[in-house]
Amino acid sequence: MSATSVMPYFIKPSQNLSAAEKETAYATARQQILATLGEETDEQIKMVTVNCLLKTHLPYFYWVGFYLNRGDETLRVGPYQGTLGCLYIKFGRGVCGSVAQSGKTKIVANTHALEQGSEHIACDPNSQSEIVLPVLRADGSLLGVFDVDSTELGSFDGVDERWLTGLLGGIFGN
Repeated sequence: MSATSVMPYFIKPSQNLSAAEKETAYATARQQILATLGEETDEQIKMVTVNCLLKTHLPYFYWVGFYLNRGDETLRVGPYQGTLGCLYIKFGRGVCGSVAQSGKTKIVANTHALEQGSEHIACDPNSQSEIVLPVLRADGSLLGVFDVDSTELGSFDGVDERWLTGLLGGIFGN
């Protein structure tokens, strides 16, 4: 199956926000996520809730989801919202695989400027920019990576990294 650049009818194109608008949207999303999850311990329920409420409040989130570490240096697609995601990604390959391997967040302003197949895997050609963060459990083990794509260039910055790092760490790492 090959990716197409035709945007599905059920997906809205991204709309970038100013830094101030991001702060407000993240604060609202965080409040709703924490209120919804309460004392929830199930990782899958946490992931689907995070995906749903972030995509609801942040209009530049075109694709949002988790790629999960299953212990064999391969990420497998986990809960997500958006178009079809890559099913498997080897550690070290593409943005998600390099984040899984390095444990360091990556922000990519223009995914199409990266070398396709090694630095970036084009699961959906509509994705123009992305942020990928490692997701660690409380014991320090790698749950996987959290990937967010936008159909706009330069959608992600330090505001996104700060909010997402805090949110994911608070939900999965504590």
